[in-house]
Amino acid sequence: MRTILIVNSKGGCGKSTIATNLAAYYARENKSVVLADFDPQGSSLQWLETRSRERPRIEGMSGLGTGVRLPRHADYAILDAPAGIHGTQLTALVRRAQTILIPVLPSATDMRATARFVSDLLLVGKVSRKETRLATIANRVPEAPAMARAAEILLNGVDFAYQSVPSQIYRPLEHFLTRLRIPLVATLPDSPSYALADARGLGICELGESRSAWDFVRWRPLLDWLDSPKSLPSSS
Repeated sequence: MRTILIVNSKGGCGKSTIATNLAAYYARENKSVVLADFDPQGSSLQWLETRSRERPRIEGMSGLGTGVRLPRHADYAILDAPAGIHGTQLTALVRRAQTILIPVLPSATDMRATARFVSDLLLVGKVSRKETRLATIANRVPEAPAMARAAEILLNGVDFAYQSVPSQIYRPLEHFLTRLRIPLVATLPDSPSYALADARGLGICELGESRSAWDFVRWRPLLDWLDSPKSLPSSS
């Protein structure tokens, strides 16, 4: 079974959105998928309740009880961690994971909180022994309109330092994630497609609209990384 944990102690960074979209993708690929929600808010399970039975099946389970066991028959188990996780709860979840994804928003508050969380995470035994693989995701990154992007390219080409507002927001996040020395495997845009998919119990890979198709293209580096040996501990 492939186990993927989506975690960050900072709330509101999009853990459930990434968890549900990964589950939808692997289910669409005819994999047996379990979506385990360890968050008391239950956002992933609420998303699953709205999912049509005509869509590829995803098995949901709550992780709030004691002695929760993931079903052995699953090809993929996607674990949605709660906000504020630390200490023994963090250690227990990390023990279940082969791969850990850490979503981070482009704000100073989120970057400071993530820096503290990563410091704690690196002390967990399984992580320190490199028995799991870590990666970061720049999430909900605003994108500049086409004219602003063109102006940025043009002005920088004549040695005039100019950055659009989205670039000014994203660059500090990019530099921060690079300094963590944890692979940055995807940059996901701030797009209304995610809210639309969430309301329908879908992943954006299932929406079938031109805008969502472009948004899904941005997932390809993450999916390719998850399919590569780099995302798995050498012992797996």
